[in-house]
Amino acid sequence: MVYRHRCDPLWKTLVLAALVAAGAIFLQPRAASAQAADIRIALIARKPPPPPLYDFDAPPEDDGVAGGRMAVADNNTTGRFTGHRFALDERELAEGEDAAAAARTLADEGVSHLVLALNADETLAVADALKGRPVTLFNAAAPDDRLRGEDCRAGLLHVAPSRAMQTDALAQFLAFKRWRRIFIVVGPQPGDRLYADAMRRSAKKFGLQVAAEKPWEFGPLARTKGDSPTTADALVFTRGVDYDVAVVADEAGDWGDYLAYRTWDPRLVAGTQGLTPTTWHPTLEVWGAAQAQNRFRRMANRPMRPLDHQVWIAVRSIGEAVTRTKSTDPAAIAAFLRSPDFAIPAYKGVPLSFRPWDNQLRQPILIAQARSLVSVAPERGFLHQRTPLDTLGFDEGESACKAR
Repeated sequence: MVYRHRCDPLWKTLVLAALVAAGAIFLQPRAASAQAADIRIALIARKPPPPPLYDFDAPPEDDGVAGGRMAVADNNTTGRFTGHRFALDERELAEGEDAAAAARTLADEGVSHLVLALNADETLAVADALKGRPVTLFNAAAPDDRLRGEDCRAGLLHVAPSRAMQTDALAQFLAFKRWRRIFIVVGPQPGDRLYADAMRRSAKKFGLQVAAEKPWEFGPLARTKGDSPTTADALVFTRGVDYDVAVVADEAGDWGDYLAYRTWDPRLVAGTQGLTPTTWHPTLEVWGAAQAQNRFRRMANRPMRPLDHQVWIAVRSIGEAVTRTKSTDPAAIAAFLRSPDFAIPAYKGVPLSFRPWDNQLRQPILIAQARSLVSVAPERGFLHQRTPLDTLGFDEGESACKAR
């Protein structure tokens, strides 16, 4: 028998080859050694109507969808090492197409996670159509308080903040600044009236005074680029009112931007235009948000918008639940999402979780103007026995939701 010295070149070559092979096996993602488990996530959105001939800030065609695409890419970054593969099924509904029918079709195909970028009525119709089926729904767009209250559904999680959360955030900021007298200007649309209702509730909750309230009756002056600066209707409309801040309720953006700088007295404008409460803003840079902003811009060739971020959170929540539970079972994922152990980082400085009494995602709300982040709610000094995040929106004792 021939023994080779360890310094023999052949011996060294064999040892090196063995080490390289072992390292390759160790560093390989788990997906390479076992077939990846597929997790399908569907996004149902309504195709936006065609914009007018010119709209300098029209919503992009991929609003929300781009956020879902980035989230799936983020999920798959982790999934390569955990043996999971995520896919996003994008379903854009044409005018007249039934959202509930589309959701039933997806459920029949085996999709267990649906993200909805729909209005309140369509969101509710989808939730009722899939009642009793092993499908978790995420409301990424509808802010209506009734979806978290008397019309809540057990299988529907709310990533989009409610109107109450948005107006509570704004009211906290105004109270913190001691700008306590507000003038509410209400548009003609149903959503405008709901926003005004939420603002009145928030004013009472945080000690603001509604000095006056008037309906807007001058048409879509912001969209028609206003009237003559010397005969501005808003100049007369706001005369004789003693207030600190005008709070506009114009969710469609028809006239709210017109009011700023056209009031009789030098006053701030806030609400749906002016200084606005929102979930995301292009100027947010702290808590790692700059990295997310840059990744999104490289991917979508535009800034991230609030709907993008809300869809991103919904899709990432599914990925986080799959990773943490080490399971693709829809029941296990749904249970974990609602459990106290679930939390997801979303570039907002604190982990986010779902409230058990109405399935609403707890999250900070940004207070921003067009090109600047001004503040983040909850404001300092507003405390709660569980978390300051629960100062925004309906607390457990106030909730009308019975489907727990």
